[in-house]
Amino acid sequence: MLTIHADSRGRALVVEGAWIADAGTLADLVAAHPRARVREWPGILTPGLVNPHGTELLERAYHPDPREAADLGTEPLTGDAAAALLADETRRGASARRGVQRMLAHGTVVAACEELRSRAVRDVVQRSGLAVVGRLGRPGGAPALDPYASGVPVEFAPPRERGSAARFALFDVTDEAELAERGASTCVATVADGRLVYRRR
Repeated sequence: MLTIHADSRGRALVVEGAWIADAGTLADLVAAHPRARVREWPGILTPGLVNPHGTELLERAYHPDPREAADLGTEPLTGDAAAALLADETRRGASARRGVQRMLAHGTVVAACEELRSRAVRDVVQRSGLAVVGRLGRPGGAPALDPYASGVPVEFAPPRERGSAARFALFDVTDEAELAERGASTCVATVADGRLVYRRR
């Protein structure tokens, strides 16, 4: 089934399976694909973000369960606090699952990682739709779920064009300058491998 995703500027993509089948204005794409389902979103449609700190966020940080918030807070834990909680592989996998969801909620579709050593983490990432690219060494800046808050230049996944993988995000801002100012917490939807993997409620 074809799905058209469009932003408030009228820019749109047609998704078929895991791929972008067409790109253009909403009006042109609706005319060209009259049977496609149409999803209109506030804000702007952009390529998805690349988070340079994938290893730190997925394998070395502990993402508290909401039921643990009273004791552990809601932000990712690092260092000794995380190490104690990540000793158990089951708990490590659950943390990675929450970490992936929180990355997707910030428009991230690609995580840059060193080799992921935990099988539980690898399994979670493989099922999630989040792509992984290799990296050598640790990037600068500080690990953050919002790439705009990490202190390093923000990178986007490859451009959205016909025949490319359907990996993009929509942010409730008026343009790219406002996105850079307000950050990726403005994400309203993230698509990875053609699937809607995050939608703000």
